[in-house]
Amino acid sequence: MSVWEEQDYTKRFDPGLWRKLLRFAASQKKLIFALGAVMIAVGFVDAVFPQMNRYAIDTFIVPSTTDGLFRFVAMYAGLVLIQATNVWLLITIAGKIEMRICYDIRRTGFEHLQELSFSYYDTTPVGWIMARMTSDSQRLGEAISWGLVDMIWGATMMIAIIGFMLSMNVPLALTVLSVVPLLVLASGYFQKKILEAHRRVRKTNSRISGAYNEGIMGAKTTKTLVREDANLSEFRELSGELRRSSIRTATFSALYLPIVLTLGSIGTGLALWRGGSGVVAGTLTYGTLVAFLAYTVQFFEPVRELARVLAELQSAQASAERVISMIETPAEIIDTPEVVATFGDNLTPRTENWPPVTGAIEFRDVSFQYKNGEKVLEEFNLTVNPGEAIALVGETGSGKSTIVNLACRFYEPSTGSILIDGTDYRERSLAWHHSHLGYVLQQPHLFSGTVRENIRYGRLDATDDEVVEAAKLVNAHHFIERMEGGYDAEVGEGGGLLSTGEKQLVSFARA
Repeated sequence: MSVWEEQDYTKRFDPGLWRKLLRFAASQKKLIFALGAVMIAVGFVDAVFPQMNRYAIDTFIVPSTTDGLFRFVAMYAGLVLIQATNVWLLITIAGKIEMRICYDIRRTGFEHLQELSFSYYDTTPVGWIMARMTSDSQRLGEAISWGLVDMIWGATMMIAIIGFMLSMNVPLALTVLSVVPLLVLASGYFQKKILEAHRRVRKTNSRISGAYNEGIMGAKTTKTLVREDANLSEFRELSGELRRSSIRTATFSALYLPIVLTLGSIGTGLALWRGGSGVVAGTLTYGTLVAFLAYTVQFFEPVRELARVLAELQSAQASAERVISMIETPAEIIDTPEVVATFGDNLTPRTENWPPVTGAIEFRDVSFQYKNGEKVLEEFNLTVNPGEAIALVGETGSGKSTIVNLACRFYEPSTGSILIDGTDYRERSLAWHHSHLGYVLQQPHLFSGTVRENIRYGRLDATDDEVVEAAKLVNAHHFIERMEGGYDAEVGEGGGLLSTGEKQLVSFARA
């Protein structure tokens, strides 16, 4: 099992983790405050309706009179209209918060991925990263926005209902609330179980995403090696594991919700028993009993909602842990603060301070080993003069690609130094270094878009004439002109509409 699958996260609700995540909501303070105000209004109005019913029963129905009924109906209709407006506002505001939080998480994650070193991509499957950036980010946006809605509404409803019940009849209110401690105990137990089950589901889902990605990317290889049956068998095993984990999660949820409903029914039964006795004894009005029964049902609804939100937050914590772990993964190759202050970084380069480059490269006693301990180079020395062409020849695994990657500063030496024009390249910024080199992969990769956009990919300010000139320099101009659309022809995903040789030529022009 690889390192990325073995991360050991906390098994309890982690407030510190959620504080890290809530920074993505900081830019939405105004909307969140507005949502909070709307939800308080919604919760309070919901709690007022049983009082309106109580008043109607004791004032109009029991005495059999209609005096003041029109004014009461108008007030009731106005309350309904206010609540309808509140619901429209909450759906609109919560939807905006969800989308903006998802955007901020994905933007931050994507920006951080641009800064991570090659070693991260060497050990982390693409499917794992994709799951973090898509499904996990979406789940967190929903958990924060709609979880906030239900938590504020539930808290407001519970406070208002307890206040109204105590104001009407203290003994009856305490009788109804007597089942709450049992509900708290049940919630604590099942939330832990649901969280653990959801972690297994998220982990298996990441592995399935990785299998999808590998299956699609390697479809040609699979067919040439007749591996369809073996791949299908492996995928069935993963799907079966996901099914078992999902069933386990559903089982805990299926046990938890009926327990909450049962406790709510017990509370309602207690209210009916004691309240009914009060009505018979003449110490309680019919309207008060009806209001108490309504409050009993209403009270356990927000309790159930809060329990559900906490369970969903527990399950979403698995997503939060993975997203935060990716965002907080440190880049192994970074510029020092002094270098950044002078030359800038990849997002804000200070090109006015960049020194010119003549092209001399020197490897001075360079040793290098990968994180798994594999030694590739040991006290390696090489000097390349400006304008000089060097061919690196050797057996597979002898370090040819590693030397190029070290020269490009995709990795850094374990010991020794690499000098550009006589200066250790760690004394210059990554942005400065990468902007002065061209690198063509053995397996060229093109991005979806046109030929022109791919050639211009590394220099967005290049003119159309410069794009054509670059293509002519590598003898790509003639085949591009023959294509339907020329430089504006689509290359397809990964350059799939071009041959391998054509992709190579476009890559040369881009470099």
